[in-house]
Amino acid sequence: MAVKATDIQRRDVDTAQSELRVLDLPRNNPCAQCAEPIALPSWVEQDGRRVAYLWHCRLCDYRYETIAFYAEAVDEDSALAA
Repeated sequence: MAVKATDIQRRDVDTAQSELRVLDLPRNNPCAQCAEPIALPSWVEQDGRRVAYLWHCRLCDYRYETIAFYAEAVDEDSALAA
């Protein structure tokens, strides 16, 4: 499941589909090039045991991806981590 970070909303308890919550996203990740803190990732993609984050620094226009791998598949009740 790929989601644009700006489109993420609070999870509805009645929704069957697994959704990301803004509170679960990593925040203030330093830019890999200039070290400026980036508030939230621009894009999040979740696929079973893998969660990928696309970061875009508005100061130096550098873009990069970080990936988190989990021992077990991430279910809808688990919090995401970077």
